[in-house]
Amino acid sequence: MGEITLEQYRRDYPEIAEDFTIPQRWESYTEDEHAVWNLLGARQSALLPGAACAEFLEGLGRLSLTTGGIPDFEKLSATLSSHTGWQVVAVPGLVPDDVFFQHLANRRFPAGRFIRRRDQLDYLQEPDVFHDVFGHVPMLMHPVFADYLQAYGEGGLRAQGLGMLEHLARLYWYTVEFGLLRTDEGLRIFGSGIVSSASESAFCLEDPSPNRVAFDLVRVMRTRYRIDDFQQTYFVIESFEQLLRETAERDFAPIYERLRELDDLMPEALTAEDEIIHRGTQRYARKRA
Repeated sequence: MGEITLEQYRRDYPEIAEDFTIPQRWESYTEDEHAVWNLLGARQSALLPGAACAEFLEGLGRLSLTTGGIPDFEKLSATLSSHTGWQVVAVPGLVPDDVFFQHLANRRFPAGRFIRRRDQLDYLQEPDVFHDVFGHVPMLMHPVFADYLQAYGEGGLRAQGLGMLEHLARLYWYTVEFGLLRTDEGLRIFGSGIVSSASESAFCLEDPSPNRVAFDLVRVMRTRYRIDDFQQTYFVIESFEQLLRETAERDFAPIYERLRELDDLMPEALTAEDEIIHRGTQRYARKRA
């Protein structure tokens, strides 16, 4: 989510539409760009069994995203739409908040069309097509998660009028991007920021540094996050049904009123009310600092 204007983008993308979408131009990808996708896909797909949740792995397999190069959004959307009614639309980069929420509320996932260079395999500040498609789209094959993301978009449009976007953004960050799921086999990843990152896929589950805390809606929305490094706290949901129930079926206005009275929490903070699954050492963050 960002605040760049349509006019700014139009200088480089004269074909941009009013909703910030652009043609993907799949035929313009080079052989090397497809090879980068295949390299990233092969690397991640080797790491994710036993780490990512079954729902993500099932979606990944049904969409055949690990090989075959950068997906054609039109073909990808046809499969996605037949299962959950979602589609993938190309955008030039980050889009304004209201545009982002409108897309989600209408079951359109905005994805960047560019792919990172070979010297950026392990870190890229702005989301590229690999992060957006490999990381996000498999979960959109899951009906409950697909409903949650639409509900989030609808909630974002309401939050704009209440001045609570910063708090709502934390919910997206700690679920859609960096969420963990508790299963009978142990903790599993569903957040796209993790499943598209080779190093964080291991860190979030195995390293003693970060906190792992049971999901609580108000607690999550109070907590600041890291945009420049691994997370210091990961929140763990019990099920996707819980996530949908906690968001789509609640009136957020009283929650926002309560949040206005509470202080923000730092990314590493723990509280007396937390259900702590793992108390992190924070060694990694202190070492980096």
